[in-house]
Amino acid sequence: MRQPYKPVLAALAYLLIALAMIGGGSHRACAQDATLPGGTQVFVTPYLWLPGINANIKTPLPRASSVDASVSAIDLLSHLDGVPLLLSGEIRDGPFGLLGDVLHMPVSANVTTRNVFYQGGKAALTANTGTAMILYRALDVPGQFADLGVGFRAWGFNANLTLNPGQLAGQSVDRRAGWGDPLIGGRYHYDFGNGWGLTAYGDVGGFDLGAHTDWQVIGTVDYAPNPWINLRLGYRSLNFAYEPSSAFNVGFNVHMKGPILAATFRF
Repeated sequence: MRQPYKPVLAALAYLLIALAMIGGGSHRACAQDATLPGGTQVFVTPYLWLPGINANIKTPLPRASSVDASVSAIDLLSHLDGVPLLLSGEIRDGPFGLLGDVLHMPVSANVTTRNVFYQGGKAALTANTGTAMILYRALDVPGQFADLGVGFRAWGFNANLTLNPGQLAGQSVDRRAGWGDPLIGGRYHYDFGNGWGLTAYGDVGGFDLGAHTDWQVIGTVDYAPNPWINLRLGYRSLNFAYEPSSAFNVGFNVHMKGPILAATFRF
């Protein structure tokens, strides 16, 4: 369990079916709740996330300056425009840890209008993001630990809005935006014993340096049946608001939230 990092193990890849999470450890005797005096640990987390998505798109169209689109958690799979991809992992050495997360999610949904100027339409949203955070173990006692950290989240976002012709001719807008957000975050874990525990993670950023706001919260119930795997069931909410700029002329306000099922593997 406490074996040093082996490069060949770090090269293992995992096929991820849906979206994203940054997690912590759970089992007191075999998770990352104790700071090691030496050696490196690697944690890789594939997971299934079924979020509902609510989005508001601010466009340069005078007759449709703000358009809402939403996809329920149940309908998410039918609204995918491609294969979503997510990879989350952590490298820990002593009291320091490096979290990493990448996400790709393409979805589309029909939009409603007043059916006067336009007869409905379609909004396609593709989000690509990568997160990195350095954590320091500020609390490390039997049965619980707490980490504090700083990091960065980069977003690449594409929005395509098509409005069907009504009294006005049909319209189509395709815009791309990319930015980076500084983050502060923290993680707390409590161990109940017998492999059971609770983990909470949160970060917040943006601060108008990239997005106006950029934040997420994750809470999971954890169970470690053995020293090398940790099962998780919980809820995640990932949200950001990006104001229109002269470069992109399109704004986004996106909320993704829903249940998550994950498995963390230790090397």
